[in-house]
Amino acid sequence: MTALLIGLGPLLGWGLYPTIASKIGGKPVNQIVGSTIGTLIFAIILFFANGLTFPSGMDLTLSILSGIGWASAQILTFKSFELVGSSRAMPITTAFQLIVASLWGVAHLGNWPTMTDKLIGALALVLIILGARMTVWSEKKDSADASNIKKAVIILAIGEIGYWLYSAAPQETSITGMNAFLPQAIGMVIVAVVYSLVIAVKEKENALTQMVSYKQIISGFFFAFAALTYLISAQTNMNGLATGFILSQTSVVLATLTGIWVLGQKKTSKEMKITIIGLVLILLAATLTVIV
Repeated sequence: MTALLIGLGPLLGWGLYPTIASKIGGKPVNQIVGSTIGTLIFAIILFFANGLTFPSGMDLTLSILSGIGWASAQILTFKSFELVGSSRAMPITTAFQLIVASLWGVAHLGNWPTMTDKLIGALALVLIILGARMTVWSEKKDSADASNIKKAVIILAIGEIGYWLYSAAPQETSITGMNAFLPQAIGMVIVAVVYSLVIAVKEKENALTQMVSYKQIISGFFFAFAALTYLISAQTNMNGLATGFILSQTSVVLATLTGIWVLGQKKTSKEMKITIIGLVLILLAATLTVIV
């Protein structure tokens, strides 16, 4: 029961994170500044509370690169929220992450070794694509809406490079996820500060001096809580990597539904039914990708 409760931590953290960030408001630069500062505060407390050792050498470099990857991708994800809302963007970015993680596992980690595994895995990828497409289906044809969805998909596809780096870089280190957490947070803050300075020069608005940026620290706590509980859940004496990953992917359901209910990202009755079916397909596919 304890393992299951911890495993559902990402459901709450990552499921509520995009909705809370959108609810607090501000531009993507405000959202990334606050989110990363909140994550850094959480990581520092965790570091000292557990007496963790700070990595060095290539372990440190890869951990920081991991954080840089996440923050870069998250900026693009926030931009997609402006185009189509979090309830539409989250299933798409989840689908991209599942697809890339699966392909990376096959190409680099030797996953899906048999032909049967590959066939089941290919089926899972098709279900992911179909599920994501269903979540953005619109009953009323609107050229402007279709254009925004296309732009959001392109933005999220580019952002997936960063999410891939966030997941893949720590796999090349010799340290645990707990030890990598603080350097990751440092990498995230580096991106946020650089991005805010670039925006300050271009738009004459400095996010580092705007109150909404610091309100976004709350959303950063939710992200950090999800990341921490996922690290614990994935340990072999808890849920293990496969089950922990599946449980973490349930966050897409909460992120999508809270975006609709809390943020007022309206859907018709038919659109809602198709969206739910799409989410079920994505979760089913996530299960398939880790059991083969």
